[in-house]
Amino acid sequence: MPIRKAILPVAGMGTRFLPATKAQPKEMLTVVDKPVIQYIVEEAVAAGIEEIIFVTAIGKRAIEDHFDRNFELEYRLEQKNKVKELEMIAQIGKLAKFAFVRQANPMGDGHAILTALPFIEQHEPVAVLFGDDIIDGKEPAIGQLIKTYEKYGDPVAAIESVPRDQISRYGVIKGISLDERTWEIQDFVEKPSVEEAPSNLAVVGRYVVTPAIMELLQDVKPGKDGEIRLADAFVNHLRNGRALYGCQFAGTRYDCGTKFGFLKAQIELGLKHPDLGKDLHTYLQTLS
Repeated sequence: MPIRKAILPVAGMGTRFLPATKAQPKEMLTVVDKPVIQYIVEEAVAAGIEEIIFVTAIGKRAIEDHFDRNFELEYRLEQKNKVKELEMIAQIGKLAKFAFVRQANPMGDGHAILTALPFIEQHEPVAVLFGDDIIDGKEPAIGQLIKTYEKYGDPVAAIESVPRDQISRYGVIKGISLDERTWEIQDFVEKPSVEEAPSNLAVVGRYVVTPAIMELLQDVKPGKDGEIRLADAFVNHLRNGRALYGCQFAGTRYDCGTKFGFLKAQIELGLKHPDLGKDLHTYLQTLS
């Protein structure tokens, strides 16, 4: 089946960004002139996604409001003849069809994905994009994963080469290189030490999840931390002798779940902004 739906788990508390996230979702923090979550939605839409299911939690209402219409704002912009701004905000709600479902308990990324099951057909593959990563490139990263899925017909995880000293923050793969950007994954190790890591290829927040993974995910037991992990479903999938692929996407990833990654995104995407880039570049040259 073609992939036309995406799940965006956005239920995290964003404690790394307190106090900024005390009263607003971390996904609504602005990078240049758009919230992080809008960059991710636009990536999905550029890859052909038509329906987006947000998995939210308490305190995330601002995300719903952002992708809904604001009739009063549109009216005021129209009255003031601010045509450009009116077109810009009107387009946000037209990017895709949106649905919102609450994750009742913070039980991990796998549980968040399962929360979206009522919106997914039984035999339907689905894209999954987590809310921390902005990936900037000529071709949408999730679109590259979808192409890999269309070629092989099995689940796909986005992978990226990371510095050895950051390995312990990620799930890391062991695999066989099939071409410049595709790996057949043989093993999946969650947050290994540098010594235990089978490679420096880390899994990051983009996936194509098949019905087989969804079925396995429903049987995954919570870990010691009480959370259900998508990674455990992948491990079980491999143990069953099924294929799992990694797509080493082309593009620059900004980890906006960390303060440093968020600041990098501000600077580098700011330099690319048509209205701000030149002035920002001039300003940065004045810094010692």
